[in-house]
This record gives sequence, structure tokens and C-alpha cells, in this order.
Amino acid sequence: MRQVFLDTETTGLSAEQGDRIVEIGCIEMVNRRLSGRTLHHYVNPGRSSHPDALKVHGLTDEFLADKPTFEQVAKEIVDFIDGAELVIHNAAFDTGFLDAEFERIGHPRVTDVVGAVTDSLLLARELFPGKGNSLDALCKRLEVDNSAREYHGALLDAGLLAEVYVRMTRGQKALVIDAGEGPGRDASLPAVDLATFVLPVIEPSADETAAHEGLLADLDKASGGKTLYRQLEPA
Repeated sequence: MRQVFLDTETTGLSAEQGDRIVEIGCIEMVNRRLSGRTLHHYVNPGRSSHPDALKVHGLTDEFLADKPTFEQVAKEIVDFIDGAELVIHNAAFDTGFLDAEFERIGHPRVTDVVGAVTDSLLLARELFPGKGNSLDALCKRLEVDNSAREYHGALLDAGLLAEVYVRMTRGQKALVIDAGEGPGRDASLPAVDLATFVLPVIEPSADETAAHEGLLADLDKASGGKTLYRQLEPA
């Protein structure tokens, strides 16, 4: 499975009103392991960034003046993302800008190039409903080090997103495990009578019993004597 984690920085918030990409960063992951392949370009947008956007990415007109145009790096971008699953945080924003840039040079849309587009923001909202799910918030929640993120940088953010994504998706995908036949399962093995096994009963120590009683006492106090465990204890 080949995935590309992608991020862009732009001159503003509206591709429809002519805002352009000023930076693009991509990181490749194969079978959930970073391959070491990256793609990174600063892009001369041919226009100034909105002051609010400049505060976010810090890429001035002077810095971008001698950088290539999007058209000059478009083929390299297409070759890098071709056929991959594209993982983007708030995918509609970045793909909207990419589609606008591709349209200017007569190139097909992003979805015509990649195998699929996954929005990690939607995934985060499903996992953490009602919580902040910005990339910074997810880094903090999932203990991903983002201390180097003074400005938003496309390649840095793509790398952080890759770590966040792996941590969001590292668990079991389903609660039910299929017990049917499958690879590595021999249907000819004889059934085992579990009643023949005698399970050892390990009694708690005096300290463990005292600690348990202390916990129950705290629960009794907090619940007004309604601790459910007490109702399960034998008379």
C-alpha cells in the first residue's frame, strides 16, 4: 500500500478568487513505513500573499521571487502522487488549490491522478468528536513532537501528519475477530474440551485487599453508597 502525505501553503484562503500555492510538501509511506522519498518545492505564485497567510507560513515575495512556477514543477508533483492514496488534513482545501493550479495548465484533476484521497481531519473528527482536531491539537493529544513548528511548513506538516495518521490508525480496525477458516488456520485440528483444564485461583495479598477496600470506600463516598460492585459481592 503506497500513501503520500501532502500539505500546501498558499497566498490566501480562496483558490476561486485567485489565491495560489506557494509551497508543497509530500512524504511517501509504503506499507505504513516511511520510504525516505519526499518531494518539496517552494513556488513563485506571481502574486503577494495575504498578510494573514504570511503570518502563517512566513514566505515573503522576496524569498519566492526566484522560485519556480507551479507549471515548472507540476510534472514532478504528478509523478510523485500518481496512483497513491493521498492523505491530507482538510483535503478539500489542498485539493481545491491543486485542481485550480492544474486547470491553469490544462492538466486533469487530482482525483484523476491518484488512487484515492483520504481526509485525516474527517477521520480525527470521528475518533475525537467534539474536540479540537487541528494538526497541532492532534500532535498534542497523540504525543507527536511538533516543537520545530514555528511556522507552518508544507514538508514539516506532511511529516507530522504522517506520524499523527499512523497513531490514529494503529489500532484494531474491527472489534469482532473472524474465527472462521483463513490463512494459518487448520480446520482438521481436533476440538479441545476446555473443561479438562483446571485454572489456578490466585488470592490477593493483604495489601491488595486493603487497597481494594480503600478504593471501594472512595467510590461509596462519591456515589452516596451506590457502588455497583457491592451488589455483586456474595452475602
